[in-house]
Amino acid sequence: MAYWLFKSEPDTWSWDQQVAKGDEGEEWHGVRNYQARNNMRAMKVGDRGFFYHSNVGKEVVGVVEVCRESAPDSTSDDPRWDCVWIRAIKSLKTPVTLEDCKVRPGLEQMVLVNNTRLSVQPVSDAEWVIVCGMGGIDP
Repeated sequence: MAYWLFKSEPDTWSWDQQVAKGDEGEEWHGVRNYQARNNMRAMKVGDRGFFYHSNVGKEVVGVVEVCRESAPDSTSDDPRWDCVWIRAIKSLKTPVTLEDCKVRPGLEQMVLVNNTRLSVQPVSDAEWVIVCGMGGIDP
């Protein structure tokens, strides 16, 4: 299993909206960055990810699971753009802020800490364990 982080502005698509989609999940559409797209192309069903509220809050608020692998993005006629479907798994007991991640030992190399602009990014196994612990949930 691989781990990822999905960023969304909560006034565009929030954790509560993701949770409301239930087991069906939601298409993670609209990504127009090659690196983020390539990350989604590497995902497999069952991979887990953090749901991160960007701009407002700047915090990890939940855990999602990839429920459909990469396929053409329904919001684009351009064949270059793909996306996965994700479903909510659980909320963090305590949101984990970007500021908390920046000062936490072991997260110095985390993509979120070093490239806050990338909307879909990998998370290492060690980073997954640390952030889950910070959020009060079992990895």
